[in-house]
Amino acid sequence: MPVLTRLIPSPVVVDISRGAMDDLAGLLADQRISASGKLAIAISGGSGVTLRAKLEPVLPHADWYPVADGTIDSAVQLADDIKGNRYDAVVGLGGGKIIDVAKYAAARVGLPMVAVATNLSHDGICSPVSILDNDNGRGSYGVPTPIAMVIDLDVIKEAPVRFIRAGIGDAISNISAIADWELSHKITGEPVDGLAAAMARTAGESVLRHPGGCGDDEFLTVLSEGLVLSGIAMSISGDSRPSSGACHEISHAFDLLYPGRSALHGEQVGIGAAFAMHLRGAEAQSGLFTEVLRRHGLPVLPEEIGFSVDEFVAAVEYAPQTRPGRFTILEHLNLSAAEIRDAYADYAKTIRS
Repeated sequence: MPVLTRLIPSPVVVDISRGAMDDLAGLLADQRISASGKLAIAISGGSGVTLRAKLEPVLPHADWYPVADGTIDSAVQLADDIKGNRYDAVVGLGGGKIIDVAKYAAARVGLPMVAVATNLSHDGICSPVSILDNDNGRGSYGVPTPIAMVIDLDVIKEAPVRFIRAGIGDAISNISAIADWELSHKITGEPVDGLAAAMARTAGESVLRHPGGCGDDEFLTVLSEGLVLSGIAMSISGDSRPSSGACHEISHAFDLLYPGRSALHGEQVGIGAAFAMHLRGAEAQSGLFTEVLRRHGLPVLPEEIGFSVDEFVAAVEYAPQTRPGRFTILEHLNLSAAEIRDAYADYAKTIRS
């Protein structure tokens, strides 16, 4: 008999609500993740300290591990620190860097990982990938999907609004990434996982089309769900293809060419997505992208995040080298620096008109 279904790696519980963090201990016990409360909790030195003071009384059997940064060294150190202590699970409590460190450390010691996000800056909160800084810049490491996902809308609202805006840029960039995937299928024959593509596209469209703003619970719920769905889409496909195309290649190029100067990931991929849609001749979609980005207070031009036109052209030209073997509109067009400059001039003219 043929296999008629497939198993989809995804969290056993996703709690997106106001006050979700207040019942973290009960949620983990109810889901049989940690009935004893024996947890290793990774936190940042910033918001993590305040949240520890709030949660420590209700998690008396947990041990707390401050994480200095989002490097591979910090992730390995965390794994070494928690090894052999018979924890039920590792909890990453914080932003993307803390969650990525916790995901990698949990995978290294063979424990389930619970992601408790304190901001919505990108879709890594529920993805099977840890993005960690290393001696060569930044690397992507495959890890299991978090077993549970908790997003407390009250906590999200306390984070700088810039982090919410960045999540918007990352979510809508899915649409450009899927267009690149479909282009690769047409040109190179690369298989497209229809379910992963559908989930990632739905996540992006739900955020792109929603009329709400960063202060609305309804909009924050849709954005949170979109970022979670993006992570699950990556788990289904087995790589970042559903959410990473030319938009992310351009962002990675910014990170590598101009270390220490790059903006938030979601801000960069938002610009990259709008420009990529322009390159493929999808003017209506490119225009909608820039309209929505501007409405939410996000940049649409590189100069708005501190990069000159020359620097942007150099980043776009270098971008294909950041993901060898990945085929996007950039690889397809294979533009020279002069051609990229001309395309950018058209893009900028369209925005400013």
